[in-house]
Amino acid sequence: MKRNYPEIIISNEGVTWLDKGQMWMYRNNLEKCDPNIKNGELVDIVTNTGRYLGTGFISLKSHITVRILSKNRNEIIDRTFFKKRIQQAYDFRKTVEGDNLTNCRLIFGEADLLPGLVIDRYNEILVSQISSYGLEQIKDMIYEIVLDVLRKDGQDVQGIYERNDIQIRSKEGLEQYKGYYKNKNLPTKTIINENGLLLNVDVENGQKTGYFLDQKSNRYLLRKIAHGKRVVDCFSHTGGFALNAAMGNAKHVVSVDVSKTALDQGYQNAKLNHLEDKIEFVQADVFDYLDELKENEFDIIVLDPPAFTKSRRTVQKAYNGYKRINKQAMKVLKNGGYLISCSCSRFMETANFEKMLREAASEAGVILKQVSVTQQNADHPILWTMEETSYLKFYIFQII
Repeated sequence: MKRNYPEIIISNEGVTWLDKGQMWMYRNNLEKCDPNIKNGELVDIVTNTGRYLGTGFISLKSHITVRILSKNRNEIIDRTFFKKRIQQAYDFRKTVEGDNLTNCRLIFGEADLLPGLVIDRYNEILVSQISSYGLEQIKDMIYEIVLDVLRKDGQDVQGIYERNDIQIRSKEGLEQYKGYYKNKNLPTKTIINENGLLLNVDVENGQKTGYFLDQKSNRYLLRKIAHGKRVVDCFSHTGGFALNAAMGNAKHVVSVDVSKTALDQGYQNAKLNHLEDKIEFVQADVFDYLDELKENEFDIIVLDPPAFTKSRRTVQKAYNGYKRINKQAMKVLKNGGYLISCSCSRFMETANFEKMLREAASEAGVILKQVSVTQQNADHPILWTMEETSYLKFYIFQII
């Protein structure tokens, strides 16, 4: 099979980014594009002098003009190519998540060199999200390969649920929808086992693809330090951290969230694990709740808020929000207590988040003694040449 992809020309500024390892080419770096090129077609990116930089699907409507699949000019992007990439992604999970293959992220887009594709697994259900126009056109082949790779390894997978109800698809010129791919008669709810905890997952209506898999190992860190402690899980959602604290034999656990629906789901998870008598569920605005806490009321405070910013324009506002809740938590924690502070926004960069923590500690009059610093779970790998794959920050401090 011969390689014959049309070429588009990139600006010198764009060349600089791609030479650093970036896997996205942006529209403002596009200098020349043949008007006959079709949306979703494979194209080669070249400089004005003809130097090759990468190959990927072109998106004529998105700000991300090309999501690069390969930087090897001799590579043919065909079924064999995708089979190799998908197999590599699965082999990676078998290595780093061998005990959690039934509840893990199997494919993490750019980090697995499969940009625009996310696939999570919850027992017998795969949940997919496609945010690339080009990939959408070949999804039948992609799904067939994924199912084949898993089934050949003896994995029991019944179907694929598409959570393509994400806003980014509109920017690609794709419709938003959700539902089972082909097979319509499969359940949309299942119960996963996360480090010994049973958890209800609703792939149709749950957050993201059904559950937050990226905090899996971090929640376990809380379990290990919770024994005998009084713990409050702020922004608890369906109770992931609260459940782990209770499982770790905490003295008392409070789960706080503004959403009654989330709290009800958290209670059901507690009942599933016979922990309902160990957790108090409180519906409240976390900012107000923290303002009303008394000093020494808790030994551990967990702050795992939703992303306070989803763009660079609102980073300062988010900074102030993070600072407010962290400062208040530091002030009311027992001396020698522990603060768990997280951010899931990639726009709140690590250096900025740490600057916020230092300022909050200074204003609260406390010293931060670091216990651990981690990021997202291993099934959400980070590509060091692409900062967009690094988003979760997770800190545990003792407060002195």
